[in-house]
Amino acid sequence: MNLTAQEPGSIVATSLLSTELKSIATKVLTSERITFDEAVYLYKHAELGFLGTLANFVREKKSGNRVYFNHNFHVEPTNVCVYSCAFCSYSRLIKNRDQGWELSVDQIMDIVKSYDDQEVTEVHITGGVVPKQDLNFYTDLFRKIKQHRPGLHIKALTPVEFHYIFKKANLSYEEGLKIMKEAGLGSLPGGGAEIFDEKIREQIAGGKCTTQEWLSIHEIWHKMGNQSNATMLYGHIESFEHRVDHMERLRQLQDRTKGFNAFIPLKFRNKENEMAHVPEVSVIEDLRNYAIARIYLDNFPHIKAYWAMIGRNTAQLSLNFGTDDLDGTIDDTTKIYSMAGSEEQNPKLSTQQLVEMIQAVGKLPVERDTLYKVVKEYPLS
Repeated sequence: MNLTAQEPGSIVATSLLSTELKSIATKVLTSERITFDEAVYLYKHAELGFLGTLANFVREKKSGNRVYFNHNFHVEPTNVCVYSCAFCSYSRLIKNRDQGWELSVDQIMDIVKSYDDQEVTEVHITGGVVPKQDLNFYTDLFRKIKQHRPGLHIKALTPVEFHYIFKKANLSYEEGLKIMKEAGLGSLPGGGAEIFDEKIREQIAGGKCTTQEWLSIHEIWHKMGNQSNATMLYGHIESFEHRVDHMERLRQLQDRTKGFNAFIPLKFRNKENEMAHVPEVSVIEDLRNYAIARIYLDNFPHIKAYWAMIGRNTAQLSLNFGTDDLDGTIDDTTKIYSMAGSEEQNPKLSTQQLVEMIQAVGKLPVERDTLYKVVKEYPLS
């Protein structure tokens, strides 16, 4: 069943929609920005097919029929962390470090070297926060990666990690990011954003970098001429208003800097964490959230469905609800979501599997690098 088969223009003419939904549809179809209140209205009143139709309209204006992915792998230097976030199933406190891992620079380099015979374009590095993995640790690591494989793009560390590292080194954000860039850092992932509402953030992720600190680090990075991604953790104790507030702050920052490549909604998973009593939202809500994100974040080039978190089937479905990126091959190198109960317990896809996933829903697979330069297109058969 194609839930987005309706012609975009016809939805305005139907008598079945409320005046509010018709007004929102008209705005979207004429490339007019919708408001905060209108986005909340979509969450509360819009049906899935309506949202899919509008989100696909926006998606096709930006990306045509293309779906992007890259050939990447992850390195998680540690799952030991000085912070204890209620939603996290991955980290182990310092006092329980015997239950976790803490890799050395040499051990990480062994992982990097294990991909020497593969055409990977990106290494994604992020994990817990521990004192010994400090500024010197990461600048040493980045330099060694670039010395070994100059063409490998390093996408690494969230503002949560940067804030701790720079504070420990007595550096400003500007000074620290400049040092990291000189060592080989290429771009920033979007993690650590969680939810920006300060009261909700304090409840689920108190103690680590604040909303303003997260936004400031990305803004500084953008003003240095660099790019990054952004995320939002949804489906826990937040309201629809909190989700729109989160996206509004990102939309405002993107208006100022144009530095974000992609927005990645991250679904809360409730296995083995302090919020296990909070039920997970449905796949329908996942798809509605992707669609509203695509509609609201009109200045973001891409909306990414992280298949390792939501599973390949839901990721496929999302391609009809505004997403145009599936992340990458990953190669079973991340445990963050499998430890939280995601569908993908061994997240690994070959390039061919990703291509076939995309082609199966009538989209054009495009292998990209981290900054969306096309590596190869795979024609529809």
